[in-house]
Amino acid sequence: MSASKATGEPTIDDVAAAAGVSIRTVSRVLNKSPKVNENTRRSIEAVIAQLNFRPSRGARALAMRRSLLIGLVHNDQNALVLDTIQRGIAGVASRSGYELVVHSCPAEDSGVIEDLVAFAERSRVDGLVVLPPVSGVPGLAQALNRIPVMAVALSSIPLSGFADVVVSEERQAGSDVARYLLELGHRSIGMVNGPVGVASAQERRAGFVGAVASEPNASLIEAAGDYSFEYGVLAAEQLLAATPRPTAIFAANDIMAAGVLKVAARLRIAVPEELSIVGFDGSALTRMLTPALTSVLRPFGAMAATAAETLIARIEGKDLPPAGSHPLELVPAESTGPAPV
Repeated sequence: MSASKATGEPTIDDVAAAAGVSIRTVSRVLNKSPKVNENTRRSIEAVIAQLNFRPSRGARALAMRRSLLIGLVHNDQNALVLDTIQRGIAGVASRSGYELVVHSCPAEDSGVIEDLVAFAERSRVDGLVVLPPVSGVPGLAQALNRIPVMAVALSSIPLSGFADVVVSEERQAGSDVARYLLELGHRSIGMVNGPVGVASAQERRAGFVGAVASEPNASLIEAAGDYSFEYGVLAAEQLLAATPRPTAIFAANDIMAAGVLKVAARLRIAVPEELSIVGFDGSALTRMLTPALTSVLRPFGAMAATAAETLIARIEGKDLPPAGSHPLELVPAESTGPAPV
């Protein structure tokens, strides 16, 4: 009994019979092979549409000698950011006939390479999109090349060894934040840094500190952070106890900025009349807070989609320009205003 009779679903055999061609020719059309002339292709596509034929992913994968799986690798605790990235990749993957597998890596650099190589071999993915800070682990790209598995990285700095890297211009964005606050008249400024040793935190700090230093009348006080809400609270308590008290605070991500906003509310420091607050990421959190948070918008969805499109093109041997870099945009909102007189 054919699959169509057993399940009621048309098979590739049915398409071939209705179109009067071989199964191999139908398969070539499904796999977008250039070896089929245009008239035959159109005829087969018309039959496919008429029969409402949908090839199974397993059969297509077998024909293409691929798993049709791509992996998203991360160690990101920010669910709002991760959700946007995951949706961006999944949308591209689905349209291209791939499925997305998500894998969380350990936090310690020493275990990342072994863990990720084991995941790639176990899942048999055709390629990986690797998020920071995992993408910055020394030796990771080279280890993936030895398996081998195709990998595209997201990063705040250029990286070597990957098939491509989607770079977000975070140093420039940090500089833009500083200039924005200086233009508002702020001269006593605080910063909540990200984790020591993480490239994104280093880039944001370098841009911000460098721009503040260019204003001779400005002073900067810094506090340690780790991208968590709890550290945002601790850092804000430290900064807002300083003399003179900062009139503006830049937190290296939105979650820590939310912690700063909470402490300001507890201390009855009016935002933005007495204190301006800027975050980084432009996540959905910025619109959930009161006042709405000024933040640097990182276009996670677009960057993730670019990474997925680039990865699939590399897997399928298609020509595509390098992914390049993404400029970031500072989006003013209710949490910033002129420095108090």
